[in-house]
Amino acid sequence: MTQATLCLLIRKNQDEKELLLAMKKRGFGKGKWNGVGGKENSEKGDINIVGTAIRETEEEIGVKIKKMEKVAVLTFHFPYKKDWDQDVHVFLVRDWQGEPVESGEMLPKWFKINDIPYNEMWDDDRYWLPKVLQGNKLKAKFTFCPGERVINEDIKII
Repeated sequence: MTQATLCLLIRKNQDEKELLLAMKKRGFGKGKWNGVGGKENSEKGDINIVGTAIRETEEEIGVKIKKMEKVAVLTFHFPYKKDWDQDVHVFLVRDWQGEPVESGEMLPKWFKINDIPYNEMWDDDRYWLPKVLQGNKLKAKFTFCPGERVINEDIKII
């Protein structure tokens, strides 16, 4: 199973929490808002999932993570496209260096927590992301049908 990462930057702006999402400009997930991250890649020097998260965040939005917290492991099954199956390790990032910038792959944008564009994101996000933003840690499994819609979900708060 492919191992991948997803980093969600959070900041407080005028007493309101904001979440950084990025519009995927190419490849897997193109046209969707998402956190930043990607697949483990030993050719790029990845030796663990934390290193992958740090590398991908810097490559995609130019930010150097200083501190992050693992909050979820999401298992995705695509019965119609097995090579998309993956375990995604989700991290909240509250401490980083630099300002998010656009890359060839991602266009970052800050969203107020109450204005997250779930209808322009992966279908599973509406199930697990609010729980993580409320402070929960979780393990979840999602099965998708063609069109990338969730047909089965199992979320466990840990």
